[in-house]
Amino acid sequence: MSIENIDEQALKEINNVDKKEKPKKTKTESVPFFKLFRFATKIDVLFMTIGTVGALANGATMPLMMFVFTNIIDGFTSFGKNCNITTTNMTTPMMSAINSKLTEQLKDQIIYLIILGIATMILSYFQVAFWLMPAQKQARSIRKALFASVLKQDIGWFDVYKSGELTNRLTDDVDKIKDAMGDKFGNAIQNLATFIGWKLTLVILSLSPLLFISAIMFTKIAQVLTSNELKSYAKAGAVAEEVFTAIRTVFAFNGAQKEHKRYETKLDEAKKFGIRKATINGLLMGFIWIVINGAYALGFWYGWKLSTNIDPVTNKQEYTIGIILLVFFSIIIAVFSLGNAGPFIGTLATGRGAAFEVFKIIDRKPPIDSSSEEGQKPNDVIGNIDFENIHFNYPSRPNIKILNGLDLKIKSGSTVALVGASGCGKSTCIQLIQRFYDPIQGVVKLDGRDLKTLNVKWLRTKIGVVNQEPILFSTSIKENIKFGKDGVSDEEVVQAAKNANAHDFIMTLPDKYDTLVGDRGGQLSGGQKQRIAIARALVRNPKILLLDEATSALDNESESIVQAALDKARLGRTTIIVAHRLSTILNADVIFAFENGKIKEYGTHEDLMNLKGVYYKLVITQQAGAETDSSLSKINPIIVDKSSNDLNDNQIRIGKKEVENDEKKKKEKKKDVSMLRVFALNKPEWFFILVGCLASLISGAVQPAFSIVFSKAIAVFSECDAKKQENSIILYSILFIVFGVVTFFSNLLQNSMFGISGENLTKRLRSKGFQSMLRQEIGWFDSPDNAVGKLCTKLAVEAAAVQGATGVRIGALLMNVGNLGVGLILALIYGWAIALTILAFVPFMIISGVLQTKMLTGFSSKDKEVLEDAGKITIEAIGNIRTVSIFNKELHFWKLYEKKIDIPFRASIRSTNISAFMLGFTSSITFYAMAAAFALGAHLVQNELFGMTFENIMLVFSCIIFGAQSVGQAASLMPDYAKAKTSVNAMFELFERKTQIDNYESTSGITLEEREFKTDITLDSIEFAYPNRPDAKILRGLTLSIYEGQRVAFVGSSGCGKSTITQLLERFYDPNNGEIKLSEKNLSDFNLHWLRSQFGIVSQEPILFDMTIHENIAYGDNSRLVTREEVIEAAKKANIHEFISKLPMGYETNVGSKGTQLSGGQKQRIAIARALIRNPKILLLDEATSALDTESEKIVQDALDKAQQGRTCIIIAHRLSTIRDSDVIFVFQNGVITEKGTHEELMNANGFYAKLNNKHVH
Repeated sequence: MSIENIDEQALKEINNVDKKEKPKKTKTESVPFFKLFRFATKIDVLFMTIGTVGALANGATMPLMMFVFTNIIDGFTSFGKNCNITTTNMTTPMMSAINSKLTEQLKDQIIYLIILGIATMILSYFQVAFWLMPAQKQARSIRKALFASVLKQDIGWFDVYKSGELTNRLTDDVDKIKDAMGDKFGNAIQNLATFIGWKLTLVILSLSPLLFISAIMFTKIAQVLTSNELKSYAKAGAVAEEVFTAIRTVFAFNGAQKEHKRYETKLDEAKKFGIRKATINGLLMGFIWIVINGAYALGFWYGWKLSTNIDPVTNKQEYTIGIILLVFFSIIIAVFSLGNAGPFIGTLATGRGAAFEVFKIIDRKPPIDSSSEEGQKPNDVIGNIDFENIHFNYPSRPNIKILNGLDLKIKSGSTVALVGASGCGKSTCIQLIQRFYDPIQGVVKLDGRDLKTLNVKWLRTKIGVVNQEPILFSTSIKENIKFGKDGVSDEEVVQAAKNANAHDFIMTLPDKYDTLVGDRGGQLSGGQKQRIAIARALVRNPKILLLDEATSALDNESESIVQAALDKARLGRTTIIVAHRLSTILNADVIFAFENGKIKEYGTHEDLMNLKGVYYKLVITQQAGAETDSSLSKINPIIVDKSSNDLNDNQIRIGKKEVENDEKKKKEKKKDVSMLRVFALNKPEWFFILVGCLASLISGAVQPAFSIVFSKAIAVFSECDAKKQENSIILYSILFIVFGVVTFFSNLLQNSMFGISGENLTKRLRSKGFQSMLRQEIGWFDSPDNAVGKLCTKLAVEAAAVQGATGVRIGALLMNVGNLGVGLILALIYGWAIALTILAFVPFMIISGVLQTKMLTGFSSKDKEVLEDAGKITIEAIGNIRTVSIFNKELHFWKLYEKKIDIPFRASIRSTNISAFMLGFTSSITFYAMAAAFALGAHLVQNELFGMTFENIMLVFSCIIFGAQSVGQAASLMPDYAKAKTSVNAMFELFERKTQIDNYESTSGITLEEREFKTDITLDSIEFAYPNRPDAKILRGLTLSIYEGQRVAFVGSSGCGKSTITQLLERFYDPNNGEIKLSEKNLSDFNLHWLRSQFGIVSQEPILFDMTIHENIAYGDNSRLVTREEVIEAAKKANIHEFISKLPMGYETNVGSKGTQLSGGQKQRIAIARALIRNPKILLLDEATSALDTESEKIVQDALDKAQQGRTCIIIAHRLSTIRDSDVIFVFQNGVITEKGTHEELMNANGFYAKLNNKHVH
């Protein structure tokens, strides 16, 4: 159903709702922390509790290691104090005793390190697995709840919310929530547990408020920026869906580059917020490190002060060097861990921001809830319908009245017709009966009961609906008919198809009733779709039948047969017909004529004709100059052709064989792409990357450099000169602060530079992906693998996955590399033997990481395919929500979606366990390496080998600690890298695909000057089959000629090949054999964009874009800037200017997604204006006036007749009255021309065409 008389002001308010609400939203744009886990079950809570315990215990391993370290320090210190003892003042037995005591003490500590390593491996597994598994489960529950909530919303809500944005919420936003609840949260707990695991000194506690204040600042700012970023990506997703849904319209008007720019505009918004978020992150993380290093300086200085104090009771040092180092290292590990928790806190902030929008939709209670069990369910329906003083305006436009005090009574079992000009409120009544909306004032009653008191689902089961633009779902013909009623048998399906005159053509299909109809029924012609829709309505045996131009898409013979079937089906039912073609309602019991939202007059056909009012004028206008329609004989084609009149229809017939081929393609091994090729896309940002790399390496190198200063500072405690000791302590404390300042700037540069490069890369990947898709030939879009939902999901998910392993993540990785690399170099310099020992463990880490990546990449690839399938389901259901709602199929689509998302959930359990085990194994190796290093160090110091000293041991140990944490951080990035690798392979496969017809840019091919160009068209021996069904020929050696200035018509039954010709002329496809010439040159020799600019096309089911009326009309010529004067002139020719002028915003009125804010007639006239704006040399009219009311049709037909002068015009028509004046009429049968000539010549020949005319009954 279409929505009438909606103007711009409200729509602008809707479009700008984000801007208006932002000031209010900034305070509440994230959910409370614990509400994030609202979908957790008791089992999930148990798992997360176990994961939390594991994370806390794992976080405690580092502080526990400090106990071990303290004992090791004491051992080395004791050994160092006795270094002055020589053989001259100590006997050999005494020396041996000291040495053996040191060895024995360190032996125990080394065993403890090994035990801690084993504990880390086990605890890391619990930490990761038991957080990630419930996160996967909760994400699945959120997706289910979100989709269920979306499906039960009222239609008014969908008028505002774009389906592309909703799809983005289900994919990208839920993934962000999952990240916030998953293993990253466990990592944050681990790092925070390390921080709170020790009673630190009052010194560090005095600076803690600064750390927490900065963390809160970061969280708040990140939430606002994340929310804005997600909104921008949602808008980009809406653009992509709109473009892919109308891809033929986009290509026909050379709009690919324009749509690419529109998509990029939305991406630029998201990029802007992403860069800001990264910069803020850098500022705050830098500030945190200044505070941390300040704590180092203050703690070290205060520790020295404590070491100089003498306890008056014991007369000993208040703090020994061992205690000072224990506290100091605890501070270092704690603040380092707190710093590492920062990114995870950022992930949590992002997740909470995403959850706000998602949960808001889930929690919304619609005013009309199709899932509710509330309301009466009477045992029987009589069928009396009453409209009592109905006032109504659409929710998106509250100040424009559609119905203004309407009173209407419809008796049970009667057939009534609603007539009037396009946009007068007829279809609004149909929608009110279905309870898509409720009236603002007044009551709609069924059998005396207010519709609001009836159960919504029950009500809709009593109604059968056939719309002017039928929507079929991407399943078999049988299943589409069964959608009409639950529990329908195959026999009932066949009978319904026979009643709708669909059975015969279905039986000619290879798979008959099991034939897949494609996306939106795109594998069938318009007439075939309409008959399936009628069968779907009849199979439910409804008490109330609503027919909104139900036969408009049928050829004449099918129309008469189906009309007879509908006449029979009306018996015993309350039937309401909305019709422009008054010949279909002559037998109605009552005809209601609408004007300005009220009933102007009503009665039978004879009554109203005698009254000579509104209805009389409509009838006279329709009869004037119009020859009575003829009936086209039914031709049972050997094969089924796509003869649809809509540019949006797909051409391929997908049978069982094609599905099997799709499965084989999925199993084929895809090319592995190096990540270096992704980074090559970042080449324009090389300066930012260079600065970011240097900053990251500096950030990483600061820690090992700190180790040098730290080891030197430790040596100060052995200084005997108190003044020198104090000066040295002050010097090293100042150096710690210098490190903080350096780290501040390096963190700022690291995050901002990689933020810029990363966001640009993400934008470039999305943009290039979208551009690559727009470059493909139409046949590529016809494939089920490239359904609209799958393509939108691919754009949203793939680039986001790559972003997860690039940008600021690269900075973090390089920082870890700098940390580990510089640390190892220092370790090699100051203790090469120990360093080599550590390096011996590195291969185990590498092997573990590689295995983890390989396995996770495989899992990620499978998940991606399934989620794309799930995306296809969501877009199909949301995009066709009215059809889903009237047939109560919300639960059906929800179950399909549930089944799809259950598959990656089950696979995730296995991948989670593998990832957790590998991460634990990698983390434990660090402890084993330290145990080996200290064992060797003790041996070297004890035996005075290689000049190893306690100071060197401390330096190497510091490098080990920081390097170990770097390895852990790098290992935690492996799952993100695995996802990115899978997505990179998929994206580059798209980038590198060689298209057969490049629809994006056309730099090659000839163009002709106007004086050279002649619109002579010849098709010579054309053979053609759609790419995915090469065995089903559509055109079989077809030959025809069209000369410049001729007005020619193609006639034939649905599926005979008429519209295929127009698509070959537009070069949506190339013929398999034969040659098409234009102006005596092969069609493929022309520049593609120039070629298409010569055609103006108007289809039966026009596609408009979510833009203003001006922009939609101007879309007809995307090669230049179209002026308002030109748009107005085109609108006048199409009889739409007067309507537009009455709207408050005039030509700036937004038409809504797919033009839903306009009626069918209004959309059609805008589409005609769009075709005329380009002043085409060749006009293609595919049932161009079929959706217009009588008065508009006459005026528009006159305009089209005038527009055809001086142009070559090709008309495809079911209604022969529109083509009788054609210069040549071509009669199609089975993909060839069987007759041709003028109307008079074909009548005189007394052949097939003449029989068609003679069969008509006046």
